[in-house]
Amino acid sequence: MNDRKFLIDCDELLEQLGEDRICIVDCRFDLKNPSAGFAKYLENHLPGAVFADLDKDLASPVSRGSGRHPLPDIEAFCASMGRLGIGPDTLVVCYDESSGGLAARLWWLLRWLGHENVCVLNGGMAGWQAEGLPLESGAVKRTHREFHGAPQADRVLETAEIVATGAARLALVDARDRERYAGRTEPIDPVAGHIPGARNLPFTEGLNEDGTWKSADELHQVLEEALGSACGAPWSVMCGSGVTACHLAISALLAGLPEPRLYVGSWSEWITDPDRPIATGPGIGA
Repeated sequence: MNDRKFLIDCDELLEQLGEDRICIVDCRFDLKNPSAGFAKYLENHLPGAVFADLDKDLASPVSRGSGRHPLPDIEAFCASMGRLGIGPDTLVVCYDESSGGLAARLWWLLRWLGHENVCVLNGGMAGWQAEGLPLESGAVKRTHREFHGAPQADRVLETAEIVATGAARLALVDARDRERYAGRTEPIDPVAGHIPGARNLPFTEGLNEDGTWKSADELHQVLEEALGSACGAPWSVMCGSGVTACHLAISALLAGLPEPRLYVGSWSEWITDPDRPIATGPGIGA
């Protein structure tokens, strides 16, 4: 891998296509049209890539009091990874349309279960196509592997801790765009706004115009501006349902900062209890 650990560039992946030790996973998904990601995958995808569905493979079904994408059942997730051909020694390369905001969820889940050999394709499908690199169509089936994982609870932030401690003291950063954070618009969830005390840093601010990650120095500056005095200290991230927040974790590690904990339930879980406080307006770091 290149010197930017956690990412792999298109030209570098091209040189390794076809190697059995690598499993490329297509994570494209559309929240408003859940079947669209798989349809795009069947139409064209990176050579040898398999498909992981955000709702079916990377999350459990929604339950009472949960967010839109709860942590997957561990046994079911391990079975899904084995079906995709991922074993203990497999290098997993995740990609989505361009930003990495969806692929980051699989990256995070694998590392949560102890599989550190995973990276995100820098620039995603759009970057691959922009370079005119090869594609194929139809479903791919890899040889089944045994995948086992042990969850690391210290990577997860729960709602109860936010209620007890407060978002500000936990240096909680919301990765949603500024309009949603401020409560001026809410296209997905039934309630608009943010958790009082949470800062705002849209995950897209860590990206260049072409969907690739900014340099380490640029990322450090972006995160330092958002975190203020909390920069370099323990912190946490959230978004709408615990997906794009994972992108901020990659940005932090690329910038040489501590990896944040993930509030998996995020905004969609917070608002399931009407007694939990809600704030609107630009807030902190917005």
